[in-house]
Amino acid sequence: MSFLEVQRTSVFYGDVQVLWDVSLKIEEGEIVGVVGANGAGKSTMLRAISGAISASGGSIEYLGENINNRLPHERVALGIVQIPEGRRLFPFMTVLDNLEMGAYNISARRNKEKNVKRVFELFPILAERQAQLARTLSGGEQQMLAIGRGLMAEPRLLMMDEPSLGLAPMVVQMIFETIRVIHNQGVTVLLIEQNVKQCLELSDRGYVLENGRVALAGAGRELLKGEHLQKAYLGL
Repeated sequence: MSFLEVQRTSVFYGDVQVLWDVSLKIEEGEIVGVVGANGAGKSTMLRAISGAISASGGSIEYLGENINNRLPHERVALGIVQIPEGRRLFPFMTVLDNLEMGAYNISARRNKEKNVKRVFELFPILAERQAQLARTLSGGEQQMLAIGRGLMAEPRLLMMDEPSLGLAPMVVQMIFETIRVIHNQGVTVLLIEQNVKQCLELSDRGYVLENGRVALAGAGRELLKGEHLQKAYLGL
C-alpha cells in the first residue's frame, strides 16, 4: 500500500481535458517532485489530490482509502495540505492571524500554540513581524507565511505549488533548504516546480508532465541526466 497513489486520473475544465490518465505514487517519507512546462497540468494535479476540483475517472488513494468523494476540508483533516501557487494570503490580516487561519481542523486547533512556535522557530522573521499585515511583507516573507500557514494544519503530506515563483535567487535557496528541514521533521512532500534542476536534485523521485500526461518518471537525479529533460528544460 502506497502512502498516496493516483491511478489513471483525468480532469476536465468544462469540455477541455487537462489531465489524461495520470498515475503517480508517493511513499511516506519521500520528497517527490513534479516538473513540466506551463500548462502541463501540474497545478491541476495538485488540485485534484486536494479535492479543489473533481477528477473524472481513475482513483486517488491515501493510506489505502479511496478519497475521490472526500471533500477538501476532510482531506485536510486526513493530513493532505496544499500550499497554493501565488501564496493566497489574507492581505489585510496580520501574520499571526494568517497562521491561525491554517489551524481550523480540530487537532490543529488543539495544538495551535505549539505549531505557531514551530513556525516561528522555522522562520524567525515571522515572529518579528507577527503583528504586521501580510500585505506589507516582502515576497520571500509572504512565501514563508504561506508555508507556515500550511504547517499549522499539521500535514502528513505537504503539497507545494511553485514555492520559488517570483523570488530572488538567494530567497529561492532558503526556501529549498526549508523544504529539506520540513521533510526531515517527518513530513512527506509533493513539490511542483519550474525550477527543474533544484527540484529534482532535492527529490527522491520525480515525474515530468507534458500536455497533461506523465512523460517520464524515475529517481530525481537520474531524470536530470536524461537527454530529453536536459534539452527540453535545462537548455543543454
